[in-house]
Amino acid sequence: MKNSIRFKLTLLLIILMSTCIFLVWFISNYMMKSYFVMDLKSNLQSTYEDLDAMFSDEDFNEENIKENFPKVSSRSDTVILVIHYDGDEDNPQIYSTTNEKGKVYDSLLSIVNLVQGSESSENVFPGVLASPPELMIGNEHYVIQQTHDIRLDSSYYDLIGKLSNGDIVAIRSSVKRVDDSVKVASRLFGFVGIFVTILGSIAMLIVSNKFAKPIHNMAIIAKRMSNLDFDAKVVKISNDEIGDLGKSMNEMSYRLEQTISELKSANNELRNDIESKTQIDEMRKEFLSHVSHELKTPIALIQGYAEGLLENISDDKESRDFYCEVIADEANKMNIMVKKLLALNEIECGTGGVKFERFNIVELIKNIISSSEIFVNQNDITIIFEENSPIYVWADEFMIEGVISNYISNAIHHTVKDGTIKVFLERVDNELKILVYNKGENIPEEDIDKVWIKFYKVDKARTREYGGNGIGLSIVAASMDAHGKEYGVYNVPDGVVFYILLDTDMPC
Repeated sequence: MKNSIRFKLTLLLIILMSTCIFLVWFISNYMMKSYFVMDLKSNLQSTYEDLDAMFSDEDFNEENIKENFPKVSSRSDTVILVIHYDGDEDNPQIYSTTNEKGKVYDSLLSIVNLVQGSESSENVFPGVLASPPELMIGNEHYVIQQTHDIRLDSSYYDLIGKLSNGDIVAIRSSVKRVDDSVKVASRLFGFVGIFVTILGSIAMLIVSNKFAKPIHNMAIIAKRMSNLDFDAKVVKISNDEIGDLGKSMNEMSYRLEQTISELKSANNELRNDIESKTQIDEMRKEFLSHVSHELKTPIALIQGYAEGLLENISDDKESRDFYCEVIADEANKMNIMVKKLLALNEIECGTGGVKFERFNIVELIKNIISSSEIFVNQNDITIIFEENSPIYVWADEFMIEGVISNYISNAIHHTVKDGTIKVFLERVDNELKILVYNKGENIPEEDIDKVWIKFYKVDKARTREYGGNGIGLSIVAASMDAHGKEYGVYNVPDGVVFYILLDTDMPC
């Protein structure tokens, strides 16, 4: 709490406000008495002017004097004594707002007599004044002085002088009035200052909270942004510097999100590139390993039989012919494997592309079966395909011919002697499912998902017999991936079924 900007701002404003109020109170308290004395002098002078007008020869009226004289005294809160001569200097008429038997009356009369010179200072000062009067202001008509009456034990401000018509005037105001006014005003100012300080502190707290709350909210949002929460946004934006800060934070969040997104995309691409490079490198190593393995045996056979021919190991024509047949057979196997590898590479790299066309799949299957008749008869195998009506599909005819040829060739080599191969079609919505079944042993469950891998052989011994190298089904997988169509294999109780799906325009 002590470190919050709201607390610091509130404390600073309270200190500044309290300091200002104290300075104003101190200066006012120091100058307040002077102000009240000045106001009192002004009041005495104003009262003098009222009396001067009232007692002037032109406006003098006895009834008017008796009626308004007390009012002037009451209005100015003063004690007034006027000695009016009315042409007779020996028997003047005295007008006074105080009791003639009172001490204030005697005190004023003593001062007036002092001014008139009818009493000596020795007779007046000892009985009336504690010290000679202190002159505060004076002119040709009157003086204002501060006196202290020892009989009344009080200090006064007295205006002593003559009116325009020659009457003597004495106007008295108590010093206690000034002191009381100063005390009351000082006390009131203190209470008001305390009240204003408390009220101002509450106001400052509210105001500082109003300014600090948006900043606090922005701090929370900034912390969320630092945790990569870019949904955090400054919602309430005012038209001031804090609002500008909010806009800048929102802009920063947006740009930071974009930058991080771009960095992640670049990082992902880099990771994919690295993985792709690693995968290609692994594939290259695997490819070289498999090719080396596949070529090792036929090269060794060709080399061995060729050396035998060169050294004339066998002189009879039949043996030489056998040697030459082995060499030709192994060379043919290598040629077939290289062709398949080139075809697979072309499909995987997409250099050839898929050329979609509409063709009769039934006629294509019949042609493939017809071309495989020699191998079928050699193994005493029966191929069943009962479709006769034309069925048209959309695909690359050359690729699909290779796919079905691989399926049938694979079935021929894995079907038991006197076994059966069945090719049949199923309609699945707008697709045609082509299935090739062969009677024989099931593919082990741990190998069934691996048959599509290049050079993978489930039955390595039998594969060598018929020259298989594990590339045919890889060509099938690459061709169907290029078409974007489904393919697969599954076991049945007495054999294995391979299938593919192709688009067709036939009615379901």
